[in-house]
Amino acid sequence: MSDVVYDQREVRRARYAVAAVFAVHGAVTGSFATRVPWIQDHASLGAGQLGFALAFTAFGASCSMPLAGRISHRFGSRTALRGLIVLWTLSLVLPSLAPNLYTLCLAMFVYGASAGMADVAMNALGVEVERLLDRSVMSGLHGMWSAGALIGSAAGTLAAHLGSDARLHFALAAATLTALGILAAGRVLDVQPAEDEEPPPRFALPPRSALLIGAVGFCAVFAEGASLDWSAVFLRDRLDSSAGLAAVATTGFMLTMAVARIAGDAVVNRFGAVRTVRTGGVLTVVGGLLIVVAGQPAVAMAGFALMGLGIAVVVPLCFAAAGHSGPNPSQAIAGVATITYTSGLIAPGLIGGVAQATSLVVSFALVTALACGLVVFAGVLRVGGRGGRTEVSARVAAVPDPRP
Repeated sequence: MSDVVYDQREVRRARYAVAAVFAVHGAVTGSFATRVPWIQDHASLGAGQLGFALAFTAFGASCSMPLAGRISHRFGSRTALRGLIVLWTLSLVLPSLAPNLYTLCLAMFVYGASAGMADVAMNALGVEVERLLDRSVMSGLHGMWSAGALIGSAAGTLAAHLGSDARLHFALAAATLTALGILAAGRVLDVQPAEDEEPPPRFALPPRSALLIGAVGFCAVFAEGASLDWSAVFLRDRLDSSAGLAAVATTGFMLTMAVARIAGDAVVNRFGAVRTVRTGGVLTVVGGLLIVVAGQPAVAMAGFALMGLGIAVVVPLCFAAAGHSGPNPSQAIAGVATITYTSGLIAPGLIGGVAQATSLVVSFALVTALACGLVVFAGVLRVGGRGGRTEVSARVAAVPDPRP
């Protein structure tokens, strides 16, 4: 990247702008998650067919995520993020328009591709802001993603309760979020590559040092993806809940994630990354067990809430640890991002396949078993330091902080 000097006030403003982009991105996900039962009914799909269609988001993301770096290199980070966030917000409409399995698969492929590219671009800018500020901010940024997802899921819960058509709901949400995304992305740092900098490869395997870190993120994001897309279906099909009450489970999951992520930087600085993730792993396992044994909606909703609390800060800490894991931080971060977010996109499809062959209870037993990996492998995040921060960049000018 070019050796541009930024003052601290500019970087702080860029931090708020990136946080807003994270919120917009999350709002799209939250909006979609609460209307999965409507999409399933509209396309007349069984659990296995729904899982198969949702798996196409993983194919789309896997194909597109490596392209995000090249797009940012070609157009600069600000223009690239603006275009990618618009593509993501508009893609929300597509699943609601699909009348059958085949069109839903195509819609989910485009949905996943746009999600992956926007995700990589905004996380890369988040890591850059963290470097420039020389303090942990990634948990808070991901907290804003969860807050946005909470807002989106709350609106979706209301829409489901009112029995509204998801096509109208998604069209209104996409229009609103597109306008907000354009506004926020126009205020992020405009990082340009140096004149002699080679474009990043279209695909690069993560270094071995990042594989275990990615495995920890895989366990957390698998639980996140499963809960987002299947919590409402679990309550409706397994516990005979109404559409509105089923959507509340998704909202509760997102609420605990949002609160934990916003508070996450302070917790990690106090207790360290390893203890924080290990404790979160225990909470996730307990939440998964509550879901598995639930006979009443309240018990399952408590389980989803605990699961959201437990996995909240894992992914931000994985990014921070990856930045310290080898001689090429950007490649390590990209590798961890690919592993973790592909996990989240694979999870819904795998949950559906297992549910078709057995039951949703067995599916969430699998989620609970994977969550044990957070407890066992949390030690690999120690490479990120107590706060998970990276070294301060030399591109921050020595401008006094005007805050008291």
